[in-house]
Amino acid sequence: MRKSRFAEAQIIGMIKEQEAGMPTAEVCRRHGLSTTTFYKLKAKYGGMEVSEAARLKALEDENAKLKLLLADTMLDNVVLKDLLGKN
Repeated sequence: MRKSRFAEAQIIGMIKEQEAGMPTAEVCRRHGLSTTTFYKLKAKYGGMEVSEAARLKALEDENAKLKLLLADTMLDNVVLKDLLGKN
């Protein structure tokens, strides 16, 4: 997964600027991102505080690790079934 060039605090700050009344085009121009990217970030982080965004990031990281563990376990299970089936 590609790492964002903005921290969660910066993203939330941009969203708050836009919600405070600054035009979306101006926010995007000042921070160097497209409006499409801004609206994707707003869909993900809109209405959050910095602490909530950090918690979301921690949960996403934990979920990714658990998915890798599950995939490894399932692969081991398939290999063991193949070995037992051939003997």
